[in-house]
Formats: sequence, C-alpha cells, structure tokens
Amino acid sequence: MTPAELSRTVLGALRHAVREGAVAEVSEGVAERVTVAVPRPGGYGDYACNVALLAAGPARTSPLALAALLRERLRHDPRLAEVRVTGPGFLNFRLAGPASYERDVVAEAGRPGDALAGQRLVLRPDGARAHVLAEALVRLVRAQGGEARLDATGGEPLRAAPPYEATAPLDPDTRRWALLHTAPAERPRLDAGLLVQRVENPLFLVRYAHARARALVRNAADLGYGPEPGDSGPEAAPLLALLAEHPAVLLRAAEHRAPDRLARRLVRLADALLGFHDRTGGLLPLGGLKPLAAHRARLALAEAAGTVLAGGLTLLGISAPQYV
Repeated sequence: MTPAELSRTVLGALRHAVREGAVAEVSEGVAERVTVAVPRPGGYGDYACNVALLAAGPARTSPLALAALLRERLRHDPRLAEVRVTGPGFLNFRLAGPASYERDVVAEAGRPGDALAGQRLVLRPDGARAHVLAEALVRLVRAQGGEARLDATGGEPLRAAPPYEATAPLDPDTRRWALLHTAPAERPRLDAGLLVQRVENPLFLVRYAHARARALVRNAADLGYGPEPGDSGPEAAPLLALLAEHPAVLLRAAEHRAPDRLARRLVRLADALLGFHDRTGGLLPLGGLKPLAAHRARLALAEAAGTVLAGGLTLLGISAPQYV
C-alpha cells in the first residue's frame, strides 16, 4: 500500500462514516489538506495521518474520538498490520508486510497520477526564467491529471528571480536544470560548476544514478535474470520511503508552483539509490553466484528508482541519457 492508496483508503473510511451519519458532513476542502507521511523520529509505524485533527471540527467531534472511530473502520484492512491512535489524534499505520509494501511501491513508481483531475491551470509567465518554470509546471499538472497551458495575455501570473549573468557556456539541459533547481524567489548561478562530471554536481548525480539503474538491469539480463518485486531487506528503507512519497512530491510541486521541489527530490532519490547499492555491496550476485530472490527484488527497486528519475527529468524538460 502506497501513501496515495492509504490516503484514499482513509478518506474513504471518513466519507463512509459521514454517509452513515456517524459524524457530521466534512467538506472536500478538509480532505484536500489530509497528508500521509513517514512518522517523525520517535513516531510509530510506517505512516502517520492527520485526518482526525483536520476533520474533527467540521465533523463536530474531538480529534481523539474521530481517530478512534476511523481506527475501528480501518483496522480490519488486510493490508494493514496495525492501526494505532497517538498524540492528540494522529492515526499511525504499520503495513502488513515489507514484501507486499515493496511490491506496491515498485508497481506505483512512475505511474501518472490523477490528483488534479478536473482542474485547469492557465499561466502567464513574466520573463524568460518564468517561462521555463511555467513549461515545467504545465507538464507537472498534466502528469497529475489536470489541464494546463500558457497564455501570454491572461491567466495566473508567474514570476521568478532572474539568473545571475552566465560565466560559462551551458548546454540547454544544464541551463534549464539551473533555472529549475533553484527556488523561484532565488537567483540561480550559471557557472562552470554545473558542468562538473562528479557526484557533487546535482544534475550529474541524478543522471549518473539513472544510468546506473539502467546498466544494472542490462547486466542482470546478461546473467539470465530480471527484476522481480519482493523484500529487498532493511538496506532498502531510505530508498523505499522516498519512492513511496514521490507522488505527493509531484502534487506539491504543481500546487505550490515550485518545480524546484521535484528537482531537489530527484537529487535525494539519486543519492539514496547509490547509497542502497553501496550498503548491499552491489545489487548483482558476485563471483558467479546464482541470483537469489533478494537480488531480483533489489534489481526491481533499482529499476523503479531509475524510472522515477527519468520521469522526473522529463517533467522538468531535461533529457535522461542511459550512458553518462
């Protein structure tokens, strides 16, 4: 169960309670603010949700009472090992099993969403950099099921701080990354550091991690096996968490008119993929050993991460080469 699926499940339980008259009517505006996220340090389970804190007032009950009601409706879901109420009314979830959870995350990786279905966005960019941001936002909104376009004379105005004067000749992809990776209110630097072919350069890191994932799949095929989702072990936890949260990152980037959120998340994801590779001593079997279920599962996770990295770069309008 991914965060998006869990969010839909929780909201479904809330709406069912409203239809049955167990709680008062709750507006869709409240539902749109509900979040499902990895618990903070000291928290419990795989995910926490703030639905009861947001909906208790409109539902004319207390957060703890609403959380307890929702817990009873959710605790029999076979995908959830445990549902617990903590603090002032948070719902905390422990998923049924790591292998099942990982399969869900891998299956969802790279799929287009529908969170913005029915919404329309018309952007009026002010300036060259704003135009680059607007193009990325159009792709982000469309990837979430919405409609979006640019209009030079009408629509929502979009502004961005201009870059500093370029101090090095940059190719279009590198220049676009610089304009998008920096927050819209900040001025990007267009210098030779963007061309350095080392992991200290964020764009190179993202492209290298993507190319590494693709190479792993090719090399595994040469060994006679392919990716198969399963349990990759505890070393996979940081990468799994980032992949599971990716749909929410895309949505927030579109809603807040901030493609830099996606760019920064791609950097974190690339770093997590390479870290996963290093922590496992390499994702492929060594010394002629026969590939095990863990190797297939790790390969599936790496392939999913590569797919998300390539998709994220494409949404930003940047190429994702298979070789770097």
